[in-house]
Amino acid sequence: MNDFSSLPLSPALAPGIDALGYTTMTPVQALSLPPMLEGRDVIAQAPTGSGKTAAFGLGLLNRLDPATSRTQALVLCPTRELADQVGKQLRKLATGIPNLKLLILTGGMPLGPQLASLEAHDPQVVVGTPGRVQELARKRALNLGQVRTFVLDEADRMLDMGFEEPIREIAGRTHKERQSLLFSATFPEEIRELARALLNEPTEVTIDGQAEAPAIQHLFFEAEPAVRQKALGGLLLKYTPESAVVFCNTRKDVDEVANSLRQFGFSALALHGDMEQRDRDEVLLQFSNRSCNVLVASDVAARGLDVEDLAAVINYELPTDVDTYQHRVGRTGRAGRQGLAMSLVTGRERNRADAVEATQGKPLNWQKTPLATARPAELPQAAMTTLRIDGGKTDKLRAGDILGALTGDAGLPGKAIGKIDIFPTRSYVAIAREQAGKAISRLEAGKIKGKRFRVRKM
Repeated sequence: MNDFSSLPLSPALAPGIDALGYTTMTPVQALSLPPMLEGRDVIAQAPTGSGKTAAFGLGLLNRLDPATSRTQALVLCPTRELADQVGKQLRKLATGIPNLKLLILTGGMPLGPQLASLEAHDPQVVVGTPGRVQELARKRALNLGQVRTFVLDEADRMLDMGFEEPIREIAGRTHKERQSLLFSATFPEEIRELARALLNEPTEVTIDGQAEAPAIQHLFFEAEPAVRQKALGGLLLKYTPESAVVFCNTRKDVDEVANSLRQFGFSALALHGDMEQRDRDEVLLQFSNRSCNVLVASDVAARGLDVEDLAAVINYELPTDVDTYQHRVGRTGRAGRQGLAMSLVTGRERNRADAVEATQGKPLNWQKTPLATARPAELPQAAMTTLRIDGGKTDKLRAGDILGALTGDAGLPGKAIGKIDIFPTRSYVAIAREQAGKAISRLEAGKIKGKRFRVRKM
């Protein structure tokens, strides 16, 4: 039986499972949840998009005592973006658990509000990045002594980013009889060594990333450096993906490629680690709400990218290892949808392509490289436009208030309004491109929740 109903889960988790539309377990859920629910430690190797967040989320939520106001579960993630994504999914899964406090504690955010929230009362679940969790634990603002479920998500990336020492220190602050769950896309020796130190006789689960392969079409194109930007434009014009992430190996390339695509007329944004956190948040937000259809990114900056139906992944340059290639392309072709992975390859990178071919166990699909030579008359436009409202949680704004103002006073049809994101001092709403001007003029002339707010198009 692969139905969630076959598991000994708390009835309080049923509303969350239903809200997310889950019925049948993915392979990683079917193999890891039974030992988790028995209280055993688990080490799992699973590719991006395999359903691991729901797996460890259901495991940790099932062990919670909602009546106890102590931190009982801790999830560590490599980046703020991934922590936000995991936190959102756990909140949805916990829909049926009353008065659950889940706190996201990450770097790149002011420390004051996080300290204030911890002072008010302890969260039962913490999702955070190692550096900030370590800092708050050292300040004794975050008490981890009662943590009985400890999760390392994307452990390989955390080690790559130098977080081994904070992870070991944080683990040492948790309850000695905790359950430990480690999830990683790859299993290098460093991960196995960490698992031996932190886990107790774990059940090992391995999900073959090739199981995802039939949903993804892998195409390869020869393109020397001098024509690579024209080749990229040619791929976007020929295959016209509704949304695409273009991966570059360096931050310099990210900026250059994004600028090149914009000059060509594409709706493209750059995302890399040198950007301010708020700028990164706004770029990710615009891409996920369909206000931008091409995102040019570095590997680390794209961690936690939450796009439900990514049409294509393009390697502007092949990564130096096959694991990174698989991790990149695994973002498309999810949930049974057809995905497209395209790679530009120079003569000097053929050995990297050969390594991918060896892993796939079949010849690569080489195609003739299309080159964009001039700006076309028509380009595929992003479906939505993002409006920024200079008001947020501190103004007690909710998504319903913004939606009401747009469909009421502004007179927009509900189908013209997309994703709404609310932060402490700013809110963002995606509006159908053709309705954006009307939405701005009506919102500026009217009020939201009885107050006037500055509104502008991003």
